[in-house]
Amino acid sequence: MAGGVFSTPFILNHKNTLRVVTISDLRRRNFGFHQDGHAAMTPGKKMESKSTQIHLPLMGRGSRGELNEKVVFSQLKSHPEQLNNGQLLGGSQINLCNGGAAMTGLVPKVPNDYGDQKKPMASLTHLPKRPPVDIEFSDLSYSVSEGRKRGYKSLLKCINGTFRSSELTAIMGPSGAGKSTLMNILAGYKTSNVSGSILINGKERNLRRFRKLSCYIMQDDCLLPHLTVREAMHVSANLKLGKDMTVTAKNIVIDEILEMLGLVEAGDTRTINLSGGQKKRLSIALELVNNPPVMFFDEPTSGLDSSSCFQCISLLKSLARGGRTIICTIHQPSARLFEMFDFLYTLAEGQCIYQGSVSGLVPFLSSMGLHCPSYHNPADYVMEVATEEHGDWVHKLVIAVNKGNCGRGQSSTSSSSSSVPQNCNYNNQSKNNIKKEALEIIIDKPTCTVIDMSEPTLNTEKQAIPNSTNLAPVTCTTSLLDSSESFTKKQHNAGFPTSGWKQFWILLKRTFKSILRDQMLTHLRLCSHTVVGLLIGFLYYDIGSDAAKVMSNAGCIFFTVMFTMFTAMMPTILTFPTEMSVFVREHLNYWYSLKAFYFAKTMADLPFQIVFSGVYVIIVYFMTGQPMQTDRVLMFTTINILTALVAQSLGLLIGAGMKVETGVYLGPVTTIPVVLFSGFFVNFNAIPSYLQWLTYLSYVRYGFEGAMLSVYGFGREKLHCSEAYCHFRTPSLFLKEMTMDQANFWVDVGALSAFFVFIRVISYLVLRFKLKMMQ
Repeated sequence: MAGGVFSTPFILNHKNTLRVVTISDLRRRNFGFHQDGHAAMTPGKKMESKSTQIHLPLMGRGSRGELNEKVVFSQLKSHPEQLNNGQLLGGSQINLCNGGAAMTGLVPKVPNDYGDQKKPMASLTHLPKRPPVDIEFSDLSYSVSEGRKRGYKSLLKCINGTFRSSELTAIMGPSGAGKSTLMNILAGYKTSNVSGSILINGKERNLRRFRKLSCYIMQDDCLLPHLTVREAMHVSANLKLGKDMTVTAKNIVIDEILEMLGLVEAGDTRTINLSGGQKKRLSIALELVNNPPVMFFDEPTSGLDSSSCFQCISLLKSLARGGRTIICTIHQPSARLFEMFDFLYTLAEGQCIYQGSVSGLVPFLSSMGLHCPSYHNPADYVMEVATEEHGDWVHKLVIAVNKGNCGRGQSSTSSSSSSVPQNCNYNNQSKNNIKKEALEIIIDKPTCTVIDMSEPTLNTEKQAIPNSTNLAPVTCTTSLLDSSESFTKKQHNAGFPTSGWKQFWILLKRTFKSILRDQMLTHLRLCSHTVVGLLIGFLYYDIGSDAAKVMSNAGCIFFTVMFTMFTAMMPTILTFPTEMSVFVREHLNYWYSLKAFYFAKTMADLPFQIVFSGVYVIIVYFMTGQPMQTDRVLMFTTINILTALVAQSLGLLIGAGMKVETGVYLGPVTTIPVVLFSGFFVNFNAIPSYLQWLTYLSYVRYGFEGAMLSVYGFGREKLHCSEAYCHFRTPSLFLKEMTMDQANFWVDVGALSAFFVFIRVISYLVLRFKLKMMQ
């Protein structure tokens, strides 16, 4: 009857016969049954049997109450395996599923995530080594202003906690509980109106140094849409790993990360074509290049399906097992995802109502008189408690937490740097039998650290390194906060791994490549400039030399200025907010400086704007029969390109300071008064004296005036008259009629250049102010 299935529990005795046993008999024979119906083996016991397997259904309740559990008994001729806490050591379950007989003892149901472990993930052996980080905060409070009359509103109220390395920590709570606020404060993104202390491995946090070795991955995947996965990874590696690492070493790091995150096949795919899960993994991969020991995730499962959510959380858990401190906010996870977290920190009304292990949540609530139904997801139940659906329990839970009745509670807040050796897992390489003595971190390369188990040193000061061959011992905490680039000979004042010039060059190439691949910014704009130029050319064909059509020619010139202005301004208003979100993520994660990004953006836009405006202006100029003189052609083209650059700068200012919806409305609206005072609709001498000063603030005035001077100024000969009488046959007379006879072309050029520089500087200051306001 080997391999048979029975409805009543059976067990094999040493004589290889079957007999009916009871639950108590099973317990006496070193078997145990948990309350939920799962079977477990008493630790340290062995069972001998002889290559017979019997599958016995066990009547019990599963996660949803189904009677679907099955107990498997196996007999072996070989030596049995040692059992530990009811679990088999090794891969015996795989052998059983394959029909093998390499298992002994009572085996519980295969967990849901077991299949994902059949394919081992690639280890990140070439990443820069980082020490572990424990984040401890006490009496942390945060308030925001509600106006002059209403005062301040407290979002966090004297909360305490400790987030340890090698743990996947979840911050839960209903909307408005303070989850994102707490994580932003811990990540260093919010510093104003914050009180309390934040310690790193028991020492006061240096915010600038902490930010260099931590990363924040936002809820929305802020990625440049026209770069491929591998190109984005190369940009990240070049910016974050610095020049001390060779190109070959960087490629090895990139290949390892892409293999670990399952992005190898999508390496040549543009990010705009990636799925939601792939975008999330790419966001993680970009920050994993320099191996930050602390990673913050804001709603990492937002917008993902259940399968992608599970893959994402599994990835975070594997990253935590590599010795990193992974902290994420999560919104009502499923039971399957909820049990994957190691540590849970639950907030309600800005206060902590539970902190501890996930498995300890239900017992803690039960001890408080809140009994979670067996069929209920504990994550949903604690959210119901936090929103007071079961009564006013928040205050009682806060008191219990403050007394240290759950998890680590208050007892862990006294942790110090001595806790570091307990979690010293360096990049998936666990160190066994680590004693409680302090570790020495020795720097042997600018990009890695190694552990020396020698006698601890009491000197916590950072020692100078005369050269790369002399090793300088420092403490674990010091090495943590001083990233690898801090130990190099050349100190960068900005604290970035690469120099400002290197950042500028990398960003310039990236921006240039993105613009080339953007259909709207390049192909569509080039086509529109060509088509509209031909249309205007046919409409005003060969009127430039006809004295009878000077007013129509002036309208053609004014339309040319207006077209180059709008086609430069509006695309920038629409596209820069997208680039702004990418910039904020990368800058706050210490990829590059604001100056490098801004200068690269300015320089990358110049050639495209010059080419597009030049194509339109040249087509219109020659088709409308303007004077065929080289100097006039260059002057007309130059003044229109300068007008386009000023308009683009204004669009950059609007896009940097406002949202897309506001910018699309505000851009054309602010252009109306600028156009009114340009001198085309109303002559300058007809404008009231108290408003004439506004004409000097209109950059369109200088563009239109310079274009008119390039066509009709500089002593142009008399025009051809196609009618009996032409009043403006003399060009200077027409300029006098337009109140432009006293104008100077080079003054207009200088004014437009000054506008360009001034608006660019203002845009830079707006970006700096916006970054500061985010904190």
